[in-house]
Amino acid sequence: MSRGHFTEMNMNRAPIAIVPLAALALAACESEAEQQADMTEDRVEQQAERSAAAAGDQIAALGLTERQLLDAELVAPDGTELGDVEQVRRDVTGAVTGLLVEIEDSEPDRYVEVPVNGLSVTEGGVLSDANLRTDMTPQDLAAMPDAAI
Repeated sequence: MSRGHFTEMNMNRAPIAIVPLAALALAACESEAEQQADMTEDRVEQQAERSAAAAGDQIAALGLTERQLLDAELVAPDGTELGDVEQVRRDVTGAVTGLLVEIEDSEPDRYVEVPVNGLSVTEGGVLSDANLRTDMTPQDLAAMPDAAI
């Protein structure tokens, strides 16, 4: 192996070694609360992905599959985005009863469970996923209790 080739190989590896160090440095800067919030978000997403994979292409609620529900946004009647659907909630029989929604622009992230009753599906726009329309306002959502996660 030529010396030039060895140097080139090491240069190609350098960015890979830097990325984990940068991630560690960022993690060290986060507060305990931010780290807990990140872990909660990761857990919610993992549970949602497993559930959607298990549900497959079956219609879950509102004429949508579980994956489509997870890709949807909750919107007010005027189209204002209220939050993102993070999980589909089911009762003991497997029927969808609610959606775990992360409230838009909440800091720290807040999750509420929105009942599917009263929601309707609207188009999200050109090349976008469906939206779920509710009659709730941002204030109504903010007044809801935090969901059990």
